[in-house]
Amino acid sequence: MAFTRATGKHRAPGRLSRRSVQVAGIAALATAGVVGASPAHAAGTQDSPALAAGTQASTVLAAESGGPVAEATGLSQVTAIGSGLAVQIDAQARAQRHQADLAAKAKAEAKARAEEARQAEARAARAAERARLNAFRLPVAGSYVTTGYRSGGSLWSSGSHSGVDFRAASGSTVVAVGAGTVVEAGWGGAYGNNIVIRMTDGTYTQYGHLSSIDVQVGQGVTPGARIGLSGSTGNSTGPHLHFEARTSPQYGSDMDPVAYLRSHGVRL
Repeated sequence: MAFTRATGKHRAPGRLSRRSVQVAGIAALATAGVVGASPAHAAGTQDSPALAAGTQASTVLAAESGGPVAEATGLSQVTAIGSGLAVQIDAQARAQRHQADLAAKAKAEAKARAEEARQAEARAARAAERARLNAFRLPVAGSYVTTGYRSGGSLWSSGSHSGVDFRAASGSTVVAVGAGTVVEAGWGGAYGNNIVIRMTDGTYTQYGHLSSIDVQVGQGVTPGARIGLSGSTGNSTGPHLHFEARTSPQYGSDMDPVAYLRSHGVRL
């Protein structure tokens, strides 16, 4: 007896149709959750069933059609997003490190410039101090010579003037012409009250006929420092300052006081 193939609505479903039904069932099962699963498991997976169902259905369909199984799963998408975020964070970290390096470099350069400026200022201050200590000036400000060096006459026991006389009213301020150390301060016979200073260059200066003395032996003095007041003590005919320049502290080692002061930059 011959059999005929059923047609129409009584036709049996094809293999692909049956597989589609199975896939749909798997998706529905994944959506609803596993029967008998614990509440904790259901709660923990309530956001993932649809994603799992979609993944399983895609995998089954791809297998049925003989094509490659696609990896377009929710996990792949999360992994891709995570990788992109990691790249972005890494780029931001590199940018922050670069900015930090630039800031540290700028700070170090500013510190170096400040230190260089400080050292330059210190050098300038030392140079100014050296210039001040090496500077010479008149023993009486604004004065001038009234009796020159080596002038002859009976007023001097040696027959000539061993120094110069500066005009100075009694009580005028007398200053050290340069930096040095006091080696004599007191009565000096014909010089009256006198002071002898050993200068920093090894020479000596003497200041005679003072009315008062303001320094003592061993005291250091700077250019322009007050050492006493002018007067007319000792062998003197009136108020003035007797000034000498010597190569040693002893009498007789005198040199031209005007040339001495001029050699140290004093205008006279």
